[in-house]
Amino acid sequence: MSHGHGHGGPIQIGPTASRVVIGLLVVIGMIVVAAAIALWPDKNTIPVPLPFQNADGSSVETEAGTVTMQDLGDCGSSSAGRVFVGAPQPPPTSAYQCQRSIVDIESGPNAGTKTLLEVIPGAGQPDLRVGDHIRLVRQTDPNGNTQHSFEDYSRGLPLALIALAFAVVIIAVARWRGLRALVGLVIAFGVVVGFLLPALLDGKPAIPVALVAGAVILYAVLYLAHGVSLKTSSALLGTLAAMVLAAVLSYLCIELTHLTGLSEEQNTNVQTYIEHIDITGLLLAGFIIGSLGVLNDVTITQASSAFELAELDKHAPRRKVFSGAMRVGRDHIASTVYTLVLAYAGGALPLLLLFSVSGRPLQDVLVGDAVAIEIVRSAVGGIALALSVPLTTAIAVILARPPGSAVKTGPTSGGRHSKR
Repeated sequence: MSHGHGHGGPIQIGPTASRVVIGLLVVIGMIVVAAAIALWPDKNTIPVPLPFQNADGSSVETEAGTVTMQDLGDCGSSSAGRVFVGAPQPPPTSAYQCQRSIVDIESGPNAGTKTLLEVIPGAGQPDLRVGDHIRLVRQTDPNGNTQHSFEDYSRGLPLALIALAFAVVIIAVARWRGLRALVGLVIAFGVVVGFLLPALLDGKPAIPVALVAGAVILYAVLYLAHGVSLKTSSALLGTLAAMVLAAVLSYLCIELTHLTGLSEEQNTNVQTYIEHIDITGLLLAGFIIGSLGVLNDVTITQASSAFELAELDKHAPRRKVFSGAMRVGRDHIASTVYTLVLAYAGGALPLLLLFSVSGRPLQDVLVGDAVAIEIVRSAVGGIALALSVPLTTAIAVILARPPGSAVKTGPTSGGRHSKR
């Protein structure tokens, strides 16, 4: 094998390394497409679960409403939940008191009429005020009468304003790259809603479904936000490898700790009303998808660091570039692990607060299903995060500084001189 001398060109190994990485990504992409076709959900109709059913078995509908009157008075009016015009019927007795709210119905077949909501004050009950915009559940009772009840506050406009502010700030700071990142976010949401959830509802295996969905999201998000380049490709390959590692670790940890997920109310409801869904599989899918954001953040940073260091010092060997990028990576790991663990702890704060006053030993709290899920989730994410750093850095260094590509300068070239 010949070597370059003086100002001679580098050995042409770079294109080979590039072709290998690009070839791998193309093959992985083809496998992902084939797997998506195989796992694509059938058009089977899932019956509406009982809590979300109308009397005729159809889905419950909601309508817009505005509170126009609110006071504290006797409950038991026959107008409660019913549609009326004018004033509600007075209660026949004064056995107990509650908050009474007259709501103008603003959408649906009963728009322009009113309904009465009677709420007994207490924990978890809404505290309605005049002018509040709310959503009303419209149902039909077994006798065919329309019944309305409080569903939630109407947050459409505030949420739209918050989302708009988010988009404006991201685009203002990151410019076109920020806009592309937002497009990638929309695509990621579309993959979750259009493929991941229907496939899980169809009873497809959770790990392959989550891996396919995660891979599609990563291809779209990374190339959209950061452009098509060797740097992005190295980050993508490292992230895909780390995602597979996170999937394996998630499966092993859930099996080892016998996590059920039934300590979470949402999972219990899913098992109760959608019986064919495997809760363990749902946990696994959540672990895998939840790890993508932090992995993406770390791998693209490592790839950028490696390429920048290689560009700044064109004479640096691969070992030096790798060491420099790893110093950045170690700092990033230290800060991101805090982010990862504290994010999960913040989400579990109400649960931890309840445990803190339960009087139970700390050991019992930590090994309980609810807290153990967050510990395992944090550990799996942290391990995948830590291992993704050297993996992505190595791939990026090989692409940024292919073996034998360092330019050798002689003593007369104005370069470095050896010290005696």
